Amino acid sequence: MTLPRRRIPIVEYTVGWICALPIEMAASIALLDELYTPPAQPPHDQNSYSFGRIGQHNVVLVCLPAGVTGTASAATVAAQFRSSFPSIQYGLLVGVGGGAPSAKNDIRLGDVIVSKPTGIFGGVVQYDFGKTIEKGAFKQTGSLNKPPRVLLSALASLETKCHLEGNQLTSDSLAIPDTYSELRSAAKYPGAEHDQLYMAECGHGKDLETCGVCDEPRYVDRPPRCHKDPVIHFGLIASANQLMRHGITREKLRKELDVLCFEMEAAGLMDNFPCLVIRGICDYADVHKTKQWQPYAAVTAASCAKQILLLTPHRQQPGCQPSAGSASKICGIIASLAGTRN
Repeated sequence: MTLPRRRIPIVEYTVGWICALPIEMAASIALLDELYTPPAQPPHDQNSYSFGRIGQHNVVLVCLPAGVTGTASAATVAAQFRSSFPSIQYGLLVGVGGGAPSAKNDIRLGDVIVSKPTGIFGGVVQYDFGKTIEKGAFKQTGSLNKPPRVLLSALASLETKCHLEGNQLTSDSLAIPDTYSELRSAAKYPGAEHDQLYMAECGHGKDLETCGVCDEPRYVDRPPRCHKDPVIHFGLIASANQLMRHGITREKLRKELDVLCFEMEAAGLMDNFPCLVIRGICDYADVHKTKQWQPYAAVTAASCAKQILLLTPHRQQPGCQPSAGSASKICGIIASLAGTRN
């Protein structure tokens, strides 16, 4: 981390990074290459931002208001975001989500799902948007926009890299600086022994809130992995203005829509704030949901988002001048070259 922190002009920020929860924001800030001093904020903007750099990209990070998650909150935050930072070219929605494992997609806690256009869908499926038809059946209608082309190109580069080198996130990429000792402690890998997938029909029973009544035979039998590194998966993400916490419904929608995970914000962004969605899996979207894996999953999602950004070409805004720090470096190089020639 560079000290003292630099301040750069608003027009030099080109990437928007949105989180829904404070733990997601903390993980994202911890993985920045450099943290900046905030610029002056317009008085009409009620969002709370952090600013920094990843590679060549200057990034604005924002978290949804405490306790106010969901599609409507995400849309409101994004609208103020874009108004205050008109130079933002595209965005990343980074955080945790509930996984939908299957025989085809061996998703484990801590793995990462990246939204990818599939079939008629642009990467995110709004599963509560549609119409009720004959006999009370629900028919999903419409589709949300795809991420920007530049992010889809970076996504293709990441997939290519996964084919060549494996689709695991390395321990180096998950490393949190010593500066953030509290987060380092909270976000340690919880261990495979705490990753149990219950059968979809296995519930707690009426008025029971803990897994104390859930017995081992109700687990799905899955072979252990030969490594503990989180795996990146690419596919559709299901989004709605409600928390998915029901195994049977999760399985029904997984089979119908071929989705890999569930979350609550993306559907509010895709049509108005072009972004890629990256979700670290912290539970299996069922009644056994806990927060034990949230810190670790937030870090794996942020790490994957960083890898995608590093594969995304940096495009300076037309007419954007380098900041004072950048300009001084350029002047120094020119002076050095002139001295060499003389």
